[in-house]
Amino acid sequence: MEGNLEHRMETPIFAAELTPYRSLGQKGYRVLFLLTGSVCFLHAVFFAMTGAWPIVFFFGIDFLLLYGAFWLSYRSGRAREEVTVSRTDLSIRKFAPSGRMVEHRFNPFWAKFLVQRHDEIGITSMMVAGEGRRTDVGSFLNPDDRESFAKAFKSALVTARLRI
Repeated sequence: MEGNLEHRMETPIFAAELTPYRSLGQKGYRVLFLLTGSVCFLHAVFFAMTGAWPIVFFFGIDFLLLYGAFWLSYRSGRAREEVTVSRTDLSIRKFAPSGRMVEHRFNPFWAKFLVQRHDEIGITSMMVAGEGRRTDVGSFLNPDDRESFAKAFKSALVTARLRI
């Protein structure tokens, strides 16, 4: 019976993986760069044939800058957060785009979920604090996702505190 109680206390009440939203999927990414590359190449050939060859370099630079911007955006999109709540533990694991992980652990009975709101925008920041430490949560989420996460997370904390 005691083993069963210990298992129930460690079973996650809530688990969420938070990831940044990227509006352009892998297929869209390929199509965008195929079209952009084609347009840049055709214009570069046209200007080279008309004798304005220095302009060719600008089309190449434009294409490389666009590629670099998307590369950085998709790299930052690899960041993620894993949030789990059980009766005895609240864990927030943050993964950087490089793969480096930092874990923040709190006692769910002492943890406070702090939410800052703006009248027009909604939730602007979410933070978990407790035992003299604090960490932000879901800073890369859009306003609608912040609202739904905040509601579910707040409910999970209440459940963790009340559940036996």
